[in-house]
Amino acid sequence: MTAKTVLIVDDEAPIREMIALTLEMADYRVLEADSAQAAHALIVDHQPDLVLLDWMMPGTSGIELARRLKRDPATAELPIIMLTAKGEEDNKVQGLEAGADDYIAKPFSPRELMARLKAVLRRASPYGVDETVAVNGLLLDPVGHRISRDDETLELGPTEYRLLQFFMTHQERVYTRSQLLDQVWGGNVYVEERTVDVHIRRLRKALGEPHQQLIQTVRGTGYRFSTKH
Repeated sequence: MTAKTVLIVDDEAPIREMIALTLEMADYRVLEADSAQAAHALIVDHQPDLVLLDWMMPGTSGIELARRLKRDPATAELPIIMLTAKGEEDNKVQGLEAGADDYIAKPFSPRELMARLKAVLRRASPYGVDETVAVNGLLLDPVGHRISRDDETLELGPTEYRLLQFFMTHQERVYTRSQLLDQVWGGNVYVEERTVDVHIRRLRKALGEPHQQLIQTVRGTGYRFSTKH
């Protein structure tokens, strides 16, 4: 399994060093930035797996950068944990509304940081699979982040990709819309259950015949990925 890359964005060098040491000891790759501008350039160039983002920074604040990342389709799926000295509830809500996946108040222990970080990464890719999965000529390569059908690469949006990855690694079981929201979108995301139907429809369209029939509607319950009819 390849090491996950974490970008630390904080204008205080001692805090960056403390976090970097904790992460490196746990075998994460670390990138560092002291401003939102430097962070954005690193995100574009290196595509980290997660960003630890300080709320208060000179110039562009962490919350402004979080909003910018979530608005851009290329970075909208990037997990963000906000770091802040502010512990008030309204700031926490504001951070989550800006698109942060979690929120950790300074000072925090290395153990707390690692627990939060692992939880967010697990939600971002909850399938725990780095092996290629093949079903009836449909091939999912999680390392290359590609789906192919009979050697032809399919164009899927990030949500459809995650949805298909979840289905292909959890076959022959019925999932309700609520369960799919938790597993694919993550616990902190507030979206309507009908959103699942929209993405299922898009996914089926992208898969085409006959593979779209692998995603079965179970009336009154939800959906199932199955090779059986």
